[in-house]
Amino acid sequence: MPSNAAHPLLDQDGHLLDSKLWTLALAEQLAAPLAITLTHQHLAIISAMRQFYVQYAYAPNTRPLVKYLQSHVQPGLTSNQLMQLFNTGRIAREICRIAGLPKPPNCL
Repeated sequence: MPSNAAHPLLDQDGHLLDSKLWTLALAEQLAAPLAITLTHQHLAIISAMRQFYVQYAYAPNTRPLVKYLQSHVQPGLTSNQLMQLFNTGRIAREICRIAGLPKPPNCL
């Protein structure tokens, strides 16, 4: 996972310090540690996560994220599908990180 020492735009947990600096190229770099190549489906989820952040002014934990994605990206989408798609059990945290958003509350 990127650290502030490795990239001056990131905090110690690898989250972008200023979400306005997010780019697709940066998202691809942030996705690399998860060994994923961003597809249209990944980008739709990342875009929805960024929309959620703008709309509600916070980064969601997994449960509200899945509900939001079900209504805005893909009905029936499950947390298990997100775990497979993003190669991680830390769904909300890693999607936020790739989307250039802060770490969701209550994430370790």
